Amino acid sequence: MHTLSLGSQGLVVSAQGLGAMGMSVWYGERDEQESIATLNRAVDLGITHIDTAEAYGPFANELLIGRALGGRRQEITLATKFATEFDDDGTAHGHNGTPAYAHRAVDRSLKHLGVDVIDLYYLHRVDPKVPVEETIGAMADMVTAGKVRHLGISEADPDTIRRAHATHPLTALQSEYSLFSRDVEHNGVLDTVRELGIGFVAFSPLGRGVLSGKIARRDDLAADDARRGLPRFAEDNLAANQTIVDRLSSLARSKGITSAQLALAWLHHQGVVPIPGTKRRSYLEENAVAAEVQLSSDDLAAVEAAVPYGAVAGDREGSRPRS
Repeated sequence: MHTLSLGSQGLVVSAQGLGAMGMSVWYGERDEQESIATLNRAVDLGITHIDTAEAYGPFANELLIGRALGGRRQEITLATKFATEFDDDGTAHGHNGTPAYAHRAVDRSLKHLGVDVIDLYYLHRVDPKVPVEETIGAMADMVTAGKVRHLGISEADPDTIRRAHATHPLTALQSEYSLFSRDVEHNGVLDTVRELGIGFVAFSPLGRGVLSGKIARRDDLAADDARRGLPRFAEDNLAANQTIVDRLSSLARSKGITSAQLALAWLHHQGVVPIPGTKRRSYLEENAVAAEVQLSSDDLAAVEAAVPYGAVAGDREGSRPRS
């Protein structure tokens, strides 16, 4: 796995990361031993940019990563996030972007991860009650204190990104981006981060699994999988979108790769860092191949024709999950 500069502030990451959320929450049954094996296999493959958040559990995912990779700290680039206020027992109280909570959250994440410094610390969601300058200002103090190396923000609009970046240079913006979710190409977000030299990290790069071709019906999801509550996973929307996945799969077969590898390779060619989430080594290994897939201009045009903007049925958002 090759590496690249994420943004213009000096952070170097693997070209593809690993989103660890599903190992601890929202996506059905979990196997801790397989998750630990998957995290270690990722590092072995050079997928060293590991993404988590205190909300994933809450706390469970950070604790898992601390257990799994505590002995490999020097090999990984660790990203985590805060936004929702949690008591230490996990009770949630809604967004809290105050400096006081930001400092409390980072200290708790450092403890849970078992590290002295976090490589990339995100404001997971902007608190509408707190000026973003106040929150980012507190995060900048963490950089000064040596608790955090780089700052990021997630799911923010262009004006908020500019205000945050003016307070302290941002290394990364994280948002949903895939062939199924392309709003960032049209709402100014992608243009803004490119202008400002901010890296883009794409969560849910496989359309929350649908682009893998392995989710065609709601019954393909576990009974407790939170994706069942998302509009895009309603039966009629899944059926409509399967036609798109079939077209993508046909293109992928013509190149000797899977639809998941083609979808991820397309993102790599957009100049972003995808962080596909998985809790199984087999899917991890499949996804890793995408970082080396070369797409010609004809290939890219064919993908655009197969999955045009606006063709996907169903909204991406619901009450859960939110990466």
